[in-house]
Amino acid sequence: MQITVKLFATFRNGRFKLDRQEFRTGTDCRTIVLGLGLKEEEIGVVLVNGRHAALDQVMLDDDTLSLFPLVGGG
Repeated sequence: MQITVKLFATFRNGRFKLDRQEFRTGTDCRTIVLGLGLKEEEIGVVLVNGRHAALDQVMLDDDTLSLFPLVGGG
């Protein structure tokens, strides 16, 4: 199945901004996150098709996964 992955802020460093990738049916958000070399603790917001999602959400063909890092500062 084809999934569009969008990365934001520091997640783009050494990676990509937007990429369309092939995954096997039943792949969840966590599998994609870990496959990108990201750690679960780094994830601030997960969106699937523009809606908040959990890392265990199973992706469907033509879904868009957007990943935002935690924001620090003070």
